[in-house]
Amino acid sequence: MGIVYRARHVLIDRVVAVKLIRPDLRGETHLRAWMLREARAANRVDHAHIIDIHDIGETDDGELYLVMEYLVGTPLSTEIARGPMPIQRAVDILEQMGAALARAHDLGVVHRDLKSDNILLTTRGGRKDFVKILDFGLAALAHDPRLAPKGAVFGTPEYMSPEQARGETAGPQSDLYALGILFFEMITGQLPFRSSDRDTLLELQRTGQAPRPSSIRKDCNPVAERIILRLLEKEQRRRYRDGHHLLEELKALQRSLPSQAWDKTADPQQAPGIPPPPPPPRSADVTEWASRAGLFSRMIARAYPSGNADPEVMRAMQRAWELAAKANGLEGEIASHTRRLEALERRGRALRAEIGRKVEELAQEESRTLRDVSAFQEEETAARLELEKAEEAALELRNRADAAGAEGTRELYEQCGAAQAVVELKRQYAKSREAKRAARNATAKDLRAQIEQLRAQLARYAEALEEDLAQGREKVAKRARDGLSYEEAFKETSNFIVRHLRGKPECRDLLNEFVASGAQHGQRTPSEERPEPKPLELP
Repeated sequence: MGIVYRARHVLIDRVVAVKLIRPDLRGETHLRAWMLREARAANRVDHAHIIDIHDIGETDDGELYLVMEYLVGTPLSTEIARGPMPIQRAVDILEQMGAALARAHDLGVVHRDLKSDNILLTTRGGRKDFVKILDFGLAALAHDPRLAPKGAVFGTPEYMSPEQARGETAGPQSDLYALGILFFEMITGQLPFRSSDRDTLLELQRTGQAPRPSSIRKDCNPVAERIILRLLEKEQRRRYRDGHHLLEELKALQRSLPSQAWDKTADPQQAPGIPPPPPPPRSADVTEWASRAGLFSRMIARAYPSGNADPEVMRAMQRAWELAAKANGLEGEIASHTRRLEALERRGRALRAEIGRKVEELAQEESRTLRDVSAFQEEETAARLELEKAEEAALELRNRADAAGAEGTRELYEQCGAAQAVVELKRQYAKSREAKRAARNATAKDLRAQIEQLRAQLARYAEALEEDLAQGREKVAKRARDGLSYEEAFKETSNFIVRHLRGKPECRDLLNEFVASGAQHGQRTPSEERPEPKPLELP
């Protein structure tokens, strides 16, 4: 739903990527809402493995745009197309994706459309296969699920979870299922479910049994296969509890694998597959305006040594100096506003990262605690079943002893006592499991309360930050518009002066200097913009 361009931020001289809604979709207001959420969701997560979004805005023509970091890299789909990956490489890539999604899920953000095309492998700090997750365009903030109609099926069928294929709301478990598809692809070089028909593919996602990776790749690591098959379980409760649970398993697998089989250090001798962008074009610095105004003054002084220049030319000359002075002051004002904005963004990023790390630590502990709760619940359930059996056996012995009456043997009464003792032991064990479950459950609730408190704090701060940034950006945008009007006025004034002086031979060398100055900054000269029947002949 977007078109992406490489661009240069003219104020801070940074190369960025700009995404705009496709022209044919401008009228689709729900797409506008999705793109707004893309920026807010990704920025709130603020993770190293999720693409940075610097700004969001609207053009004068009403086009919504996102300004994102410019990345040079290879889509994961391209790497998968080359064939199965070494297990070490696949696990390393999956671990990075899992870490990013665990943070996103902790903060209530679900991607909903994970696929190999929106996973970019870049090089950063000498480390290759540095993962960046793109396109949170379908991401759903957990507390704002109103933008899509109920029952609508969104996503890519090859990576869609069973619940998504049924038209149900996608949650964190849906992203885990997509990770299972991606892991299967990286290990085997192919998708687990394939069909040219969309409906058939959706049905396979709903009910089809995934093939074992070892049936395709004979040397598939058994632990990796177990992780894949668990991620691809049709029932959500049978998958990993959360991203943190998955990460624990992946890190344990990483520790067990030989490291020399795959090196993740970038080879400095290997040129990247995509060349870096060329230097972006630059406009003339405002200091050049004063230089050009100075050139005009010298031209006029030569052309009219007695000072009898045309009044209109003198007014134009005065106008050029005034515009140069205004532009110079405006540039300093914009630079000051921009520095304040950058400082605000840095503080915001630092605070979001700090809160995100705290939430992540609490969520990791909550994940382990809830798994303990489930384990104690299972033990308690099993203990109560055994207690029921023990109570039935004790009751049967007691009935036999009562029926025997005085004729009952000593051995029978001893059996009754022993059976009752077993009942008490099993009752105590069941109670201990219940107590441990309740204690861990209380701990999980306390952790959840702390997480929700931090998330609320983050949401409040994010809203306040967005408001402050919006106000600051509007100030910069207004002053930038003023700068464009100054630039247009300076160009018109320059054109007027040059046209007036073009026929003065004593100004030829200064006009050459003026033309060279414009060419140096990639600008068209007035003669190029408004060609005359007899253009000035310059060497």
